Amino acid sequence: MDIQEYFARISYRGSHNKPDLATMSDIFQHHIQAVPFENLSIHCGESIELDLEATYNKIVRKKRGGWCMENNYLLSWVLKTLGYDVTFLGAKVYVPELDAYPDEIDHLLLQVELDGKSYIVDGGFGMAYQLWQPMELISGTDQPQTPGVFRFQEESGTWYLEKVKRKQCVLNQSTSTSHDVENEVCRRVYLFTLQPRDIEEFRGCNAHLQTAPDSLFVTKSICSLQTADGIRALVGWKLTEIKYNYRDNMDLVEIRIIADEEMEETLKEKFNITLDKKFVPVNTSRLSLF
Repeated sequence: MDIQEYFARISYRGSHNKPDLATMSDIFQHHIQAVPFENLSIHCGESIELDLEATYNKIVRKKRGGWCMENNYLLSWVLKTLGYDVTFLGAKVYVPELDAYPDEIDHLLLQVELDGKSYIVDGGFGMAYQLWQPMELISGTDQPQTPGVFRFQEESGTWYLEKVKRKQCVLNQSTSTSHDVENEVCRRVYLFTLQPRDIEEFRGCNAHLQTAPDSLFVTKSICSLQTADGIRALVGWKLTEIKYNYRDNMDLVEIRIIADEEMEETLKEKFNITLDKKFVPVNTSRLSLF
């Protein structure tokens, strides 16, 4: 594994001599705009390995994406290589339709200690809830970013990540499916504690999420990528492109349905992904990702 090869993969040409916040933020921004959040392996008959070298080969050399346990595992290696103090944390992702969190951790994120402050670095959430910058670990303070306003709330040692949503202008509403969460103002994203985790603690979760019949990642094929001013996401056959804050407190949303014969070209053109095996799109879950 070669840090220069990784930098080439994410088109990063900046300085990396000093492990400071500006460098970390710049690398992070390049990563989320180059590496998709995706679970396409599950829908190509491939397994997702919780192995750093396998993840490196997949993301850096094969130019694929990955989910949280791939993106953030790789980012932890990058940051540690550059001299940052990195700790694994475990989170439970909020399910709005159930108004509940799972019993066990199902998300990997990173805590970075830097100049006497703690930051949460999470390059593996994807969709419209993907952070665009590291967030300082402070409770109750709005931290505006391009996708919206994020904040942490801490209660008795449990930390909650929230995102304040903007209104949406959907150009072709007929292709959208209405759901109860469209009128949310603030969405809880996940909860976590500051208990340090070992990568081995995520092996059960990594296996469960790609095999359980009710897993979101089994019931939906997902590929999302942050862009210079928004996000594009392919969920099943539905391609959604969002331009953040295209006018005051309003996101512009465009949706279209992709035909099977367009799928390979769409993945290449929109996400720079070429798959080795036959991809079978899936979208049988009613859970909302936006």
